[in-house]
Amino acid sequence: MRLVSSGADVSPLVNMAAYDPSDANMLMGLSIVFQLTGSREMGLELQEKALKIRQLYHQPPAEGPAGLKLLAIMRPGDMMDNTPLDFLLEGSDVALDILYMSSDLPFPPSLPEHDVLFIAIGQSDRNPFLLDQVGNLIKSSPRPALNMPDRIACLSRDGVSALLKSTPGVDIPISARTGRQGLWQICSGEKSLSALLEDANFPIIVRPLGSHGGRGLARIDSPAAIAAYLDAMPDQDFYAARFVDYRGPDGLYRKYRIALIDGQPFACHLAISENWMIHYKDAGMTESAAKRAEEASFMANFDEDFGRRHEEAFRAIGQCIGLDYLVIDCGETPAGDLLIFEADNLGFVHALDPVDVFPYKQAQMRKVFGAFHAMLRQAMN
Repeated sequence: MRLVSSGADVSPLVNMAAYDPSDANMLMGLSIVFQLTGSREMGLELQEKALKIRQLYHQPPAEGPAGLKLLAIMRPGDMMDNTPLDFLLEGSDVALDILYMSSDLPFPPSLPEHDVLFIAIGQSDRNPFLLDQVGNLIKSSPRPALNMPDRIACLSRDGVSALLKSTPGVDIPISARTGRQGLWQICSGEKSLSALLEDANFPIIVRPLGSHGGRGLARIDSPAAIAAYLDAMPDQDFYAARFVDYRGPDGLYRKYRIALIDGQPFACHLAISENWMIHYKDAGMTESAAKRAEEASFMANFDEDFGRRHEEAFRAIGQCIGLDYLVIDCGETPAGDLLIFEADNLGFVHALDPVDVFPYKQAQMRKVFGAFHAMLRQAMN
């Protein structure tokens, strides 16, 4: 991923596909390369071939002997379907074993040897039965387990908003699930918006069920605008929520990514944009020295500033959701509350940004990775 994000030519890796199609490690590696270079379907096809050969994959520490053996349970899918542990373990002495499980793969009678178990499967409509199966399987393990499946199952957008709606210091718009027909009824005037969202007036935010990375996310300003949105979206099910104007006094929007690790908040990035829909890679952080300076200050002063300001909110979120590792995308309302956009176990937390442009990130990411490693050690003890 670092090679791809830096613009390096990875075609020599792709050309390895002609060498040994029976090599499961190579197929799994190529699957990731194809996904990163925009060939998602080819990547998933290669992953399927690899999993027919073997379901367990080993990643040793970058150097030296392993100090801890971490077993992660993942499901087949793309890189947004599981906790991206590779980045969190960068530079550590942790040996990572990944066991892929699904209803289409043989279920193991027992788990491979490990020191700590981590459930990395994300929540989706496809996963309730799998998470339940994993929960039953890990009951037989004498080793500690992190991110328990029953808590992951609560991480749907409507589930998280229901869990956190009464949390002091938190503003989280209620997410309501609806089908195309429900949106058409609001568009036509057959139903009022309040029948779907008690706490909302236009504008609202609408997105397809299960979408990530902003796919299909739109601000809808009136009932009539729903028609154009549905014409452009083939999906059948959607989430809707009220829109919150979270611009700062300077007219800019700020989205913070925070990792809750063993209940403690850590700054992971700050994206600053003129647009309400913010993705870090599109926020112009690379081009703006002023934005990077603000992000550097946010990271350096997090414990005494942002983290302390929202200390009680973070503590309550951790207790309500009950995961050992959680990624929160959030903003701040004009009233000073923590505005929650998303909370799940899938957000990317990494040290991939070029050091010459973002020199301040390396120390902060080492702090985050160190906290994750300390959590694993603490669990083992």
